Amino acid sequence: MGRTALILGAGLGGMVAAQELRRLLPRTDRVVLVERDAQHVFPPSLLWLMVGERDAEAISRPCEHAARQGIELVRGEVSAIDPAAKTARVGEHTLGGDALVIALGAEYAPQTVPGLADAGLCIYTLEGASAIRDALARLERGRLVVLTATPQYKCPAAPYEAALLAEDFLRRRGRRGECTIDFYAAEPGPMMVAGPAVSAGVRAMLEARDIRYRPEHQVKSVDAGARCIEFANGASAAFDLLLYVPPHRAPAPVREAGLSNESGWIPVDRHTLETKHAGVYALGDVSVIPLKMGRPLPKAGVFAHGQAEVVANNIAAAWTGRGAARRFDGKGMCFIETGGARAGMGSGNFYAEPLPDVRLYQPGLLWHGAKVLYEKYWLWRRF
Repeated sequence: MGRTALILGAGLGGMVAAQELRRLLPRTDRVVLVERDAQHVFPPSLLWLMVGERDAEAISRPCEHAARQGIELVRGEVSAIDPAAKTARVGEHTLGGDALVIALGAEYAPQTVPGLADAGLCIYTLEGASAIRDALARLERGRLVVLTATPQYKCPAAPYEAALLAEDFLRRRGRRGECTIDFYAAEPGPMMVAGPAVSAGVRAMLEARDIRYRPEHQVKSVDAGARCIEFANGASAAFDLLLYVPPHRAPAPVREAGLSNESGWIPVDRHTLETKHAGVYALGDVSVIPLKMGRPLPKAGVFAHGQAEVVANNIAAAWTGRGAARRFDGKGMCFIETGGARAGMGSGNFYAEPLPDVRLYQPGLLWHGAKVLYEKYWLWRRF
């Protein structure tokens, strides 16, 4: 009798987990992948879409293509999870597994900030990035504001990349002198989780391009009609175009299952990604791993990818008796697109103590090329 691995979510982490499990397990074992959306969008490429360097079709693939090689794809919305039973409710059906991998990602909640969704454009969605592309093309002059609505969010480099790419877009079209760019951050500094040196380096990238950085501004509300942001510290900011990172939260089925802790996310073992329920794992954006420095491990695709490989390996090793268990080591990297076919790169050990040991490499053609190659690898190798 074969066993079943049930994976909830076909984002970066869920996709890798499903494909690695299918590769490692015998055909008598089932790999079931549940996904709500018909199309898989490669999130890092949304930044290029935002400035017209990609289109939606180029960075999307049908999720059904992931079902090749014996992965059973179930299309539907996860409405409930029973971690003790390792089951999930999907539409009218209850699915179960001998191992359960929760990779449902983060839910965006712009509605928790009054006026935000009506006033601005979200950089983390296909619809938002497409709208930003059109809005930037129309922007002849005025005030561009980039806003992070909370101090912690997925892909910590993304809003800084968005600001730099938007600046490059306007400059190359001869409009930069007519536009101001301000970055209002809820956090005290860029990418603080990577350590003070990386944070200072990213801030220097902004300031070298005359992007005014304003940290520790927690948004309270946004008036779409007046085009004005109100902050908790009493400050306000006017804008003509607002690009934002929304508040994040765990999806409702995760919260309602009692899987999340006081952070709002699922706590896991930092090396195995197992939850408090044996045989139940959480990886990627939906999980939380505290670091010694007092901040959680960043929610980033590179970590979801690495965590998924560890989880799949360990499930397969336990079921087949072949191979050794692996441990997730907290090492990772990310690119920082700056425009002009150049990117910086941060790489290191986020589990290092007392602070993550991360090095920032200055922008150049090499790192941009590496990001392009990873995009091609993902969209063609995984689909």
